[in-house]
Amino acid sequence: MEIKDLRIFQKVAEFGSISKAAKSLNYVQSYVTVRIRQLEEELQTELFHRSSRGMVINSEGKKLLFYAQKIISMVDEMLKVVQDSDNPVGTLEIGTVETLYKLPLILSAYHKKYPNIDLSLVSGVTEDLVEDILSYKLDGAFVTGNFNHPQIAQYEVFEEELVLISNKEEVPFEELKNKPLLVFKQGCSYRSKLEGWVRDEGRINAKIMEFGTWETILGSVIAGLGITIIPKSTVSLLEADGVVRIYHIPEKYSKITTVFIRRADSFLTNTMQKFIETIKDVSHQEKKVES
Repeated sequence: MEIKDLRIFQKVAEFGSISKAAKSLNYVQSYVTVRIRQLEEELQTELFHRSSRGMVINSEGKKLLFYAQKIISMVDEMLKVVQDSDNPVGTLEIGTVETLYKLPLILSAYHKKYPNIDLSLVSGVTEDLVEDILSYKLDGAFVTGNFNHPQIAQYEVFEEELVLISNKEEVPFEELKNKPLLVFKQGCSYRSKLEGWVRDEGRINAKIMEFGTWETILGSVIAGLGITIIPKSTVSLLEADGVVRIYHIPEKYSKITTVFIRRADSFLTNTMQKFIETIKDVSHQEKKVES
């Protein structure tokens, strides 16, 4: 069994498709098929349920995937350690919540200092990003909230105020809680804050409408479909232009902290150390501007 076999297996499990895995790895399909078959023969068990629709990992495959992810992560970490230098090169796979308004400042500052680093960004909700960190799928992630988890190291980025927004029409504040809630899927910290506010306001069965992107949520709010909750810095210009209305809510729901997280037991490479330093520098500069 070779490390590349585990990488191939991991991709097939991820995509549920030989062709998609082959394309991702720049291999021909026949090669991926042969390597998977050889891996199954070596382990003396099938790892996937096969059908005309693709391949679905089975219970034996899930056992192997658990260890394969750990092994691949350790090998990748070893390569980073060996190749590390004061002028880091390589890649960083970073996750982020969609509404981190100041993320471009961090990425731009980091790229200017370390242009040889390739940054790969994945967006998602906090709960999913935390799981991706714990399962070694991401090097780090920007998420909301504070974590007391033995396997997670966190670094504060920004503390912001969440506000309730609706379209430009003037509506009594008391009526806002009766409008549909436009949110991301479960696992989003903003969603839990909004649902908590509405629930404590006495509305038990609020209408929930889930969307996949912030642009869609914002467009739907502007069109008058419902309300949402978002960092004030993200929509301050829209408020100034009269596109949306902002409503302040109690601190219990409005205070939100964005943190950068990584696995606490992973080696802190120079690449990652420089990224964390950049986060701290940008955060410090932004606090000085705001004060």
